[in-house]
Formats: sequence, structure tokens, C-alpha cells
Amino acid sequence: MTDRLSTENEQARAFVLCADDYAISPAVSGGILELLAASRLTATGAMTNRPAWRGWAGALAPYADRADLGVHLNLTCGAPLGPMPLLAPEGALPALGPVIRAAQSRRGRAEIAQEIERQLDAFESAAGRPPDFVDGHQHVHAMPGIGAALIAILARRYGSRRRFYVRDPADRIAAILRRPASAKAMIVLALAAGFGARARAAGLRTNRGFSGFSAFAPVGDYGAELTGALHGLGAAHLAMCHPGRVDAELRSADSVVDTRPRELAFLAGDGFSELLSARHLRLGRMSDMLGA
Repeated sequence: MTDRLSTENEQARAFVLCADDYAISPAVSGGILELLAASRLTATGAMTNRPAWRGWAGALAPYADRADLGVHLNLTCGAPLGPMPLLAPEGALPALGPVIRAAQSRRGRAEIAQEIERQLDAFESAAGRPPDFVDGHQHVHAMPGIGAALIAILARRYGSRRRFYVRDPADRIAAILRRPASAKAMIVLALAAGFGARARAAGLRTNRGFSGFSAFAPVGDYGAELTGALHGLGAAHLAMCHPGRVDAELRSADSVVDTRPRELAFLAGDGFSELLSARHLRLGRMSDMLGA
């Protein structure tokens, strides 16, 4: 059967579907690559501080012409790429709360800025090219104190690149309230208030509309969850997802484990094609929606 994701109605509304957490583990990375090969994703963000990154970076190269490949900035999982005596004195990154608190001090912001630069350098070194976008694990890139440092770095490094964008994790309240995990989305909206506007004022491009928040329940229907997440799409909409398989490295690194195979199975199957057809949607790239 011909895959309808790219061949059906060209008038269907486009959105970016981005798989977060590439390189968090080999099993997750392998699942994401399968979806990229099947044209079931149009973006993925890599955690370049993870041990799996350098070995799996080259596997993304065949998809550079049809998917956005970016940096999933990570300040809360695993080890930093350089010394962080305030945030990671024992060599392990802390939880999100301590990161946000540390970002309120000059010393903390300096450490975070240095790690941002290292993770961007790690992408460029292994991929042989600049990233198409930057976002953040647990939306850390847009959190108070961190967002301003990131915007300054990205404007300096990539502001002149017309295809580059940074993820704005905010959206309209009316749309958020009609989607799954709306309480989580509202918390992020409050913490990231103004991030998108500041990024655009600095000359950076952003998505316009964001969804994909999940409660990561141990049981559930991911097809129904994704259907809800695609309600009320913005003008240049980006939806995140977290597909993959499970291995010991994932279990040791992250609490989101059992839902990943369910997401992978749905996105690889006929149900996803049927969902897009029923909603008159298609997958696209952010540069096309923003007019690069």
C-alpha cells in the first residue's frame, strides 16, 4: 500500500513531528532512525552529552535533506561535557529544579552557558554541520535564567542561518486546555513566558504553536493521545514525541521508559497514516512553513 504520509492531499495542513531524545540510548536512537527511514518524522533532537551520541551521529546523515536535525539541550540527564562545579560537583547533572535555581546566579548562568556551547560544539563535531534547531530536555532551554543565555549564544552562532530555529514551548491557552496533559503544558507556559518573543526579537526564528505533552502513563492509547495533541494547530506548528525501544541504558537514564515502544508502534503503523488522512494533515519541515 502506498504510504499516504507524503503522497495524499498536498493541500493538507503541514506540521513538524519531532522525536526528542535521540542518543539517550542505542535502543531509543534505533527506533527513531526507523521512523525517519519510513518518513514518519520530520525532526529529531540529539542529546549530545550522552555516551551514545558520537557513535550514532553519522546515522542521521542520510536524513538531513528531509528532516530537521538538532540539539536537544540537556542539563538534567547524565554527565556534562565539561566541569560544572556548582551544578554537577560529582559529575552528574541535577534535576530540573536545582538547574533553574542555579540559573538565577551569575556563577550558575556562566556554567550553564559553557555547557550549552560544549553541547553545540559536540553536535557540530560529530555531525559535521551546524544544527537545524535547538530545543531542550524537559524544556530546560526556555526556563528562567537559561533562556536568555541560550538566546544570546544562538543569535551569535546561528542567527544568520535562515533554516535555523529554536523551539518555543508555548502555545495559546485555549488550545492547550483542549489537549492531553494540559496541566503540564500550562506549567511550562508559565515558566517559559516570553521566551519565544525574546528569541524572535534577537533575530531567531521559532515555531508558532507547540504540543505533544504527555502524562507518560504506564498504560494508554497513544493514538488517542496524539489525536488530542493535534487539536488547534498553530501557524507553524511543532509536535514533540518520544518513541523508541528500551534498553538498560535508557532505564538507567530516564523515567520515561514503557511508553516509548507504544509511541514507536503507533507512528510506524497504519493508524498514524489514517489519523493524518482523517484530520487532513501532513508532515512538513519548519523551514518550509517559515518560508526559508
